[in-house]
Amino acid sequence: MGEQRHGGPETSGTVERAGEDSGRYAIDNPGLPPHRRRLADEDPREAKKAERQVSVLFIISIIGTIVFFIGYFGVGQIGPDTGFDTLRLQNTLLGLGTAFAMLGIGVGIVHWAKTLMPDHEWVEDRHEVTSAEDQEEARKIVNDVVDESQIKRRPLLRNTLIGALALAPLPAIAMFRDLDDSDNRSDNVAENFGVERLRHTMWDEGVRLVRDITGTPIKASDVTIGSAFHVVPEGLLELEHDKLNQKAKAVVLLMRLNPEDLQISEGREDWNVDGIVAYSKICTHVGCPVALYEQHTHHLLCPCHQSTFDLTQECKVIFGPASHALPQLPITVDDEGFLVAQSDFHEPVGPAYWERDRNR
Repeated sequence: MGEQRHGGPETSGTVERAGEDSGRYAIDNPGLPPHRRRLADEDPREAKKAERQVSVLFIISIIGTIVFFIGYFGVGQIGPDTGFDTLRLQNTLLGLGTAFAMLGIGVGIVHWAKTLMPDHEWVEDRHEVTSAEDQEEARKIVNDVVDESQIKRRPLLRNTLIGALALAPLPAIAMFRDLDDSDNRSDNVAENFGVERLRHTMWDEGVRLVRDITGTPIKASDVTIGSAFHVVPEGLLELEHDKLNQKAKAVVLLMRLNPEDLQISEGREDWNVDGIVAYSKICTHVGCPVALYEQHTHHLLCPCHQSTFDLTQECKVIFGPASHALPQLPITVDDEGFLVAQSDFHEPVGPAYWERDRNR
């Protein structure tokens, strides 16, 4: 009844079927939407205003780069004795300078495209450029793009953009330049300053192992099988300067296993105390803290990239991107039964780098 009264899909004409009529599509091509002219297209004053706005954004980028250099070179040399106020000021200037340098260029170019460059749309079939005529047409297209950008007849835009683009890479060049420590290198690679910073820590012969945070010394009898302690060298927590840097290199994980479970290599027979072993907490991949200890598997896990170290095999890497075992700290006990270091680590701590293989 309803189909007879109102017409069904077969008879009402409301359903279009493709392919039934030659030359017809189910939906006609609507074409491009009508072009709407912008204020800058019709009013030269608006175009000039947009030009000034884009130039101001490029100038902001230039000022941001200058602010970066003020923070990088003008605040002063950063070292162990640098106060937090100075660090905070420098970080603020570096962050704001970089942000304004990049945002000024990015927002300026976007605003330029939206307000001054032609925004009409067209469809053009692509074809191979083979003949001289095609190459000439390609050159004409490039010239048209340059003309449409209006960069030739708007020198204020051109000059401010050139200035912003010329200065923007300089902060990156300055930072990458500081990664080169060739001025600190001698003919002996082992004396390279960069290597030495990670080779030496506060651990030394007779330095007690103390609990992190509290600074309480640890006796061998305090360490039970399956337990784990986060320890630092005695005296580190009392440092007034450079505490964080020293802790980042010297922090250690202390654990106890059954001595029978340990696979000890030659020369390390006396590096443990009745199954108590100490290893650097700094992952040899990118320096994250190794903080997870699985007692039943004797595995240490780095949470950043899942590098896994086997405690029974002298923290050998058994999974993940780390390429070196965790450095072991040789330990013993003093006359009072407290755990002490026999020496510093026998190799640099932290991530692997090219000099390490030459100095192991």
